[in-house]
Amino acid sequence: MNDDLPALSARIDRTNELLQRMLAEVAKTPSTHAIFVDAGYLYAAAGRLVAGTEDRRAFDLDAEGLIEALIDRARTIFADSRLLRVYWYDGARRRIHTAEQQSIAELPDVKVRLGNLNANNQQKGVDSLIRSDLESLARHRAISDAALLGGDEDLVSAVEAAQGYGARVHLWGIEAPEGRNQAEPLLWEVDSQRTFDLDFFKPYVARRTTPGYEAGAARPTREDVRFVGAQIAAKWLAARGRESLVELLPGHPYLPGSVDQDLLVEAEGLLQYSLRGQSDLRRALRDGFWEHVQTQY
Repeated sequence: MNDDLPALSARIDRTNELLQRMLAEVAKTPSTHAIFVDAGYLYAAAGRLVAGTEDRRAFDLDAEGLIEALIDRARTIFADSRLLRVYWYDGARRRIHTAEQQSIAELPDVKVRLGNLNANNQQKGVDSLIRSDLESLARHRAISDAALLGGDEDLVSAVEAAQGYGARVHLWGIEAPEGRNQAEPLLWEVDSQRTFDLDFFKPYVARRTTPGYEAGAARPTREDVRFVGAQIAAKWLAARGRESLVELLPGHPYLPGSVDQDLLVEAEGLLQYSLRGQSDLRRALRDGFWEHVQTQY
């Protein structure tokens, strides 16, 4: 029996060595997060907060700008993690994309998932899509953290499913003018909670009014907008210095939310044309900005 001890000890040492190597590999694997947006909740809560109405027809939502602001905020919260993508859940009749949903689907790192929209304009099937994606991504270890922007109690099962596979679920909410706009059972189940206030959403929600300066203006070309983006970048760098590139470069191709919003507002003033909802022109604007920035390093 004593003759077996050296062999047993060698096997134990080998097993420990393999475990240590596995742990070292796990430690080197970067964490990954994803953002899950229930657009029905977003439109209703943000519209109510900023425009005083839940009626989508009464206000415009700059979805592209808001998505980038959410990505930027997630980058701060999950500092040692990389973004997998943003999942955008909405309803559409016969699950056919609207023009707005199509423009959102064309954004980088965004996946639009559509439930049905019934005759009363109520979403059907969205919660089950969120659960399916959350559970699948957690089961396959594709994400370690999920930021869920929503408020429906039906999302509790989605949270539980993801947590069952080891993912942490962080509930993001929108400030309610009064009371709550998220179900208490949902608040109880998540790993953390965070609420975004009026100041966060104000730049991205605007009540519809009569057309402003863009009413009679011709739509600028992508090259026009790209040139304006480069102009603004030159002005931005002249005011802040090349040292300011440190805060921009790690986020490429995204801009910090405050910089992106300033870029949009200044470009609209120079062009005398609204870029809200114009995803192709917004991308051209950022392309021009980045192209100039990249010449400086």
